[in-house]
Amino acid sequence: MENGFLLNYLPILIFLVIATGMALLAVLASWLVGRQNPDSEKISAYECGFEPFSDAHHKFDVRFYLVAILFIIFDLEVAFLFPWAVSLGKTGLFGFWSMVLFLSILTVGFIYEWKKGALEWE
Repeated sequence: MENGFLLNYLPILIFLVIATGMALLAVLASWLVGRQNPDSEKISAYECGFEPFSDAHHKFDVRFYLVAILFIIFDLEVAFLFPWAVSLGKTGLFGFWSMVLFLSILTVGFIYEWKKGALEWE
């Protein structure tokens, strides 16, 4: 019985071996075919068509992180809204009011960030 059970996973194992082999073959082929003669122009940092004017290791303004967090929050909100909208008929009023509570908490957080000036950019 165990032998038959493990045979069910044989196609997956074969697929993984073939995929890994093809990936390694592609990397090896690009390394063999591609020219390996980097010059100073190829390995220089590219920044909008001109030479970089400062060190890349500087601190970002905290507002950048706040905007990024806001984007993630509202992106997740949309990710939660799609399944909710599809299953709204099955969840009934409890599902509707749960989502209203969820959206109101996010709206309060958004208003708080707006009042604190997190969305203002100089």
